[in-house]
Amino acid sequence: MTATERAAMAVFAAINDRALERIRDLVTDDFVDHGAPPGLVPPGPDGYITVLGFVTGVLAIRYEIHEVVAEGSLVAVRATGHGLLRSDHLGFPATGKPYAMASMHIYRGRGDRLAEHWGVRDELGALYQAGALTPPALPVLGADGPPG
Repeated sequence: MTATERAAMAVFAAINDRALERIRDLVTDDFVDHGAPPGLVPPGPDGYITVLGFVTGVLAIRYEIHEVVAEGSLVAVRATGHGLLRSDHLGFPATGKPYAMASMHIYRGRGDRLAEHWGVRDELGALYQAGALTPPALPVLGADGPPG
C-alpha cells in the first residue's frame, strides 16, 4: 500500500468516525480540495476540515468504499456516500430523506500526506432519490427502437 493510499483511507476513516481533527496529520499545509466550490474555503487542513464538517454534520454522509487504485503519488477511490438531504445548498429544498450517492475521489500525495483532492459526485441522482426532484419520464421504446 502506498503512502498516498494509506492517507486517503485514513481520511475516509476519519469521516466515517466523525473524527475530522485527525485530518490535520493527513494533508499538507497547502492542501487543495478541487471538489469544493472555488473560493469557499482556504487551502490546508482548516479548509478541508470545514468542508468535511458540512459533509458529515449537515449531510450526515458516511462512505462505503468499493475500489481503490493506487500508483505512485496518485490514488483513485470509487465510493458511495450514504447521507440525508438536510440542506438546500444545491438549490433544491431539503427533504431530510436518505440517498446513496455514487462518487469518485482522486488524491495526489506529497511525501506521506495528501496535497490535492478531486471529487466527482452524482448529486443529481441524490436529489432524485431524496425526493427534491422528480426524474424525467423514460421514453417508450417500441420494437423498431426509439421514437423518431
